[in-house]
Amino acid sequence: MRGASRESLARAQEVLAGVTVIEGLGAELFSVAKLLDNNGALRRTLTDPARPQATRTGLVEQLFSGKISAQAVELLSAAVAGRWVSSRDLGNALDQLSVEADIAYADGQRKLDELEDELFRLDRVVAAERELSDKLSDRNIPLAPRQELIHGLLQGKADPVTVRLAERAVDGRGRNFAGSMRSYQVAAAARRNASIATVRVAVDLSEDERSRLAEALGRQYGRQIQLNVIVDPKVVGGVRVDIGDEVIDGTIAARLDEAQRRIAG
Repeated sequence: MRGASRESLARAQEVLAGVTVIEGLGAELFSVAKLLDNNGALRRTLTDPARPQATRTGLVEQLFSGKISAQAVELLSAAVAGRWVSSRDLGNALDQLSVEADIAYADGQRKLDELEDELFRLDRVVAAERELSDKLSDRNIPLAPRQELIHGLLQGKADPVTVRLAERAVDGRGRNFAGSMRSYQVAAAARRNASIATVRVAVDLSEDERSRLAEALGRQYGRQIQLNVIVDPKVVGGVRVDIGDEVIDGTIAARLDEAQRRIAG
């Protein structure tokens, strides 16, 4: 998001931080985002800067009061009170707020660690199963059967918040399953003011090695680091760390590639 849209999202996030997050709040916000996706006239009306702010928030009360929770109405009102560069930015903001609301609920239940671990493990399971990944992202298959597929995979094995987020990732709103899942992991890490480091190694790290690596990266980047460790035989030896757009590649494979490039050059 750019400019005014980013500022409007930030103000809505401040409101989210001040409300009592109930279990279904994330689902309600996502349902409104989907409604706006499919109703261009309403989306444009709620983001029309020519309409007074009171008119836009009054329309929210008229349309949604009694149909969604008071917390959802408050957040939606805060969102439409802002200015949006594009009318679609409002739906995107509500989508993001829906994820943050579910994560805040998990945090309030003291299950944030569990949620982060389950999201990461599910992401890796789907990535390793090409057929499953293709089915979950295939828009030619109706949404309900794809959500039933992920629900069956997780039923009785994951926290309800994980299940809800996974089902939402299948919906995607323009993103594929993998992209949605990674954005959820980033949002969960941000909840604890941490950054995600994806660590690839040939042999799994011990708890002591994970702790020492996280501490070293934390000192280097000046913030808490959440490690997601992937065992990858292609690494050969050493460690590859991805943090955002930065890559720290200390693997033997990388050094061999560099040597080959120098020889070829």
